[in-house]
Amino acid sequence: MQDTTLAPKLNPAPAPVKNSPNPASRTAAGAVLLCVLSMSSVQFGAALSAPTMDAYGSLSTTWLRLCWAAVVLAVLVRPRLSTYSRSHWLAAGALGAAMAGMTLCFFTALQRIPLGLAVAIDFLGPLAVATFATRRARALLWPALAIAGVVLLSRDRAGWIGEPLGVLLACCAALGWGSYIVLMKKTGTLFAGLEGLSVSLLAAALVATPFGLAQSGPHIAAGQIAATAGLALLVPLLPYALEMVALRHMPAASFGILMSVEPAIGALAGFIVLHQPMNGLQIAGTLLVVTASVGAVMAKR
Repeated sequence: MQDTTLAPKLNPAPAPVKNSPNPASRTAAGAVLLCVLSMSSVQFGAALSAPTMDAYGSLSTTWLRLCWAAVVLAVLVRPRLSTYSRSHWLAAGALGAAMAGMTLCFFTALQRIPLGLAVAIDFLGPLAVATFATRRARALLWPALAIAGVVLLSRDRAGWIGEPLGVLLACCAALGWGSYIVLMKKTGTLFAGLEGLSVSLLAAALVATPFGLAQSGPHIAAGQIAATAGLALLVPLLPYALEMVALRHMPAASFGILMSVEPAIGALAGFIVLHQPMNGLQIAGTLLVVTASVGAVMAKR
């Protein structure tokens, strides 16, 4: 007699699951991309400013750039000006003055020294802030390394490059950038959202007004107004927006390490846009500045 009992059906083997990218890793990669885009916007925006600054002057062009940025951000943020206390205004005013000084000095320096050298010197400001924050004697290694890089960047086969005034202006821009970092932290704790940045940009535009008008006079060319509108988008509006989004998805230390690549991007922008070549020693100098920046940030962790 045949066995009519049905054998139990075996469950089919589960289909292999394809490994999908980790959402956290995708988010981190997106934040890194935003940082790279931000730095590229700053440096290529600085390089693309050269024709407008040559035609109309660096002070006037920088002033109009700040005015455009201040107006656009004020329209978007709509800061509640009537609700601020004296401490709010002092903090925003100090930050605005630092932003104006940093921007005016940096773009004026670009007319006298190569972009890569200007950015490397400018980066000494944030590097000094990071070094002082560690409060360790060995942290002095990083600014020494960066200064050695700046020295290498300052020479080519013909000798020293750039004007002494340009180097001095870049140093003043570095001082402004370091002050900006310290003051931005204080302003950010007093204001909600981007209101502090908006009010500070308004203050920066006001501080830069006498310098801009002294160079351009009361009559401003329509071409300059149009050109500075586009330049304001590249620097500072787009970078601020990209960095704000990136910082929501990555630690501040990682952000600082990524931003240390900016001198190298500045050198690349100067080579591509302004046709400013770099020799072997200058490339080595750029690498020293980047290494010093990474080391200073890592020392704070």
